[in-house]
Amino acid sequence: MEYTYQYSWIIPFIPLPVPILIGVGLLLFPTSTKNLRRMWVFPSVLLLSIVMICSIYLAIQQINNSSIHLYGWSWTINNDFSFEFGYLVDPLTSIMLILITTVGIMVLIYSDNYMSHDQGYLRFFAYMSFFNTSMLGLVMSSNLIQIYFFWELVGMCSYLLIGFWFTRPIAANACQKAFVTNRVGDFGLLLGILGFYWITGSLEFRDLFEIFKNLVYNNEVNFLFVTLCAFLVFAGAVAKSAQFPLHVWLPDAMEGPTPISALIHAATMVAAGIFLVARLLPLFIVIPYIMNIIALIGIITLFLGATLALAQKDIKRSLAYSTMSQLGYMMLALGMGSYRAALFHLITHAYSKALLFLGSGSIIHSMETIVGYSPDKSQNMVFMGGLRKHVPITKTSFLLGTLSLCGIPPLACFWSKDEILNDSWLYSPIFAIIACSTAGLTAFYMFRIYLLTFEGHLNVHFQTYSGKKNNLFSSISLWGKKGQKVIKKKIRFDNNNVRSMTRSFITSNNKNYGTNNTFSYPHESDNTMLFPMLVLVLFTLFIGVIGIPFFNQFNQDGIYLDILSKLLMPSINLLHQNTNNSVDWYEFVENATFSVSIAYFGILIASFFYKPVYSSLQNLNLLNLFFKHFPKKIQILWPKMINGIYDWSYNRGYIDVFYVRFLVEGIRGLAQLTNFFDRRIIDGFTNGAGIVSFFVGEGIKYVGGGRISSYILVYVFYILIFLLII
Repeated sequence: MEYTYQYSWIIPFIPLPVPILIGVGLLLFPTSTKNLRRMWVFPSVLLLSIVMICSIYLAIQQINNSSIHLYGWSWTINNDFSFEFGYLVDPLTSIMLILITTVGIMVLIYSDNYMSHDQGYLRFFAYMSFFNTSMLGLVMSSNLIQIYFFWELVGMCSYLLIGFWFTRPIAANACQKAFVTNRVGDFGLLLGILGFYWITGSLEFRDLFEIFKNLVYNNEVNFLFVTLCAFLVFAGAVAKSAQFPLHVWLPDAMEGPTPISALIHAATMVAAGIFLVARLLPLFIVIPYIMNIIALIGIITLFLGATLALAQKDIKRSLAYSTMSQLGYMMLALGMGSYRAALFHLITHAYSKALLFLGSGSIIHSMETIVGYSPDKSQNMVFMGGLRKHVPITKTSFLLGTLSLCGIPPLACFWSKDEILNDSWLYSPIFAIIACSTAGLTAFYMFRIYLLTFEGHLNVHFQTYSGKKNNLFSSISLWGKKGQKVIKKKIRFDNNNVRSMTRSFITSNNKNYGTNNTFSYPHESDNTMLFPMLVLVLFTLFIGVIGIPFFNQFNQDGIYLDILSKLLMPSINLLHQNTNNSVDWYEFVENATFSVSIAYFGILIASFFYKPVYSSLQNLNLLNLFFKHFPKKIQILWPKMINGIYDWSYNRGYIDVFYVRFLVEGIRGLAQLTNFFDRRIIDGFTNGAGIVSFFVGEGIKYVGGGRISSYILVYVFYILIFLLII
């Protein structure tokens, strides 16, 4: 077993040969490498599978003995300064390794078919393997500088993958936005690391935690400076995990290929910020103000992400805001000191959200088969609907992922989210109310996505039956009477799966009305795309078992200890939480009933507005009849309030507009002002002095005639003027 830990440093470098060999092959044998490009998926999956097996073995060892292994090598030694590279193997490292490798393998298998027709197939797998290497190195790092090194490599890979289709201006802008936003947080992270080194004289986690704790308890440090350093370190996690106010890059990052969204923006890269806070929680926990700030940022992020997801039409962007909201739950749990609950939700959410993103990729893939569907329309839920008959496996998988994220038992996210909600009541009733209401919003917008995508009829007529201004109700569904009339007259739908059929249809667009087109029904994805989704379904169904109270163990003293607590032991020197307590079944059932009721209420509201039993206009009329019993002020106020919520959500809370107006345009205005000052004032004085000297010299040239008497006369004249001025 000792040799296993001793050679664990190899783990991050196992996937590295793939990008190296692809690069060498493209450089030396470009034609052969491109012709055999589909073969590169095998070594990519094989090498990452080896890492997964090693990670599982390390996790088993951690469960059995709960030991921590730290290895390091001196990189530079200069007087009192010693810089080391090394790796740390503890329960947190083990669980992150399993998470990265399992999701990574599924995404690689899925990508083989999804990217098969893309010209950048080889480049995609090279980026993916290098990203896996960077992420594995990040979670195994033993000191802050090493974390920062891999942190930047992960950011570089995300930049390359988000802008993978760099010929599209919107994708190029998205990767630049992600890069610049993360640079803000990364600069704060670097300053915080330097500050902690100046305070403690060490960058190694074990020494850093011990020295810092002693300094704080003995009042030997400036508390304001310590708080500032901790906040700067936390800023790096805020940017990487898309927390408010540095969250604006995540929705735009959906312009990358869908497998990238499943890997980076659901399970790995955005989880790096949560991992960093969990790793450094021994530092933060002795600074109460920072813990309060972490919890506050988490509660703002989870509520903001849920509200911004309510009216999005792009399916991937809706899931991106959902990711932002769930990351807020994890950050809230860390701020409350609920280390176990935060990491438990990190695990369950990663598998469920990866399933949802891969499901969205399957949906987009099927919609792209329809003639005339551009990439923008293939991701727009307004143009979907009725897919349950055409993609039944994707529909079932997506539904299970949706139910899990909504917190419906016995699926995975129920157990972890319920634990966070219970802990929030002990921390702050206000935070608990916001967290519980957000759970209802989560159920609402997730079932909105499901119902708009899979229920009703396929909206091939596009959104042309209503010429009114978009509001919450006109954009809810497209199953109005006129829309149904167009579909029923022009397209015959079969009850069976019509994946291979083609029909002719007439568009209802006024410009092209009466034009015959060929319509190919959406069809289910290939088996290589469905297999990873089915594996993730199993994780979504059963990964919550590790934290379910039913599956418990008792130590020799008869104290309850569940499997998750043994696997997710707190970080080094973290004050242990009270995890060894018996289960109060009455309290557990009571809390679970409350949280599940909130989720079902959100599902009910979503079904009322989006299920195609009635049209959206009929739903609006029903609401009007309901509100007729209220005072006139409320009757006037509620439509404005609903439309205000829609505008707020659809326009991303106007946060991007604020950044453009006050930051981007402000910086440009400041740059123009500085340029004007430099050219007109600074350069003006210099150029003006030269011009004046030139004209004075030219004038004196004609005055001077070589006579000394004339020079003396001019000299006396200037002296008299000077004396008169004085």
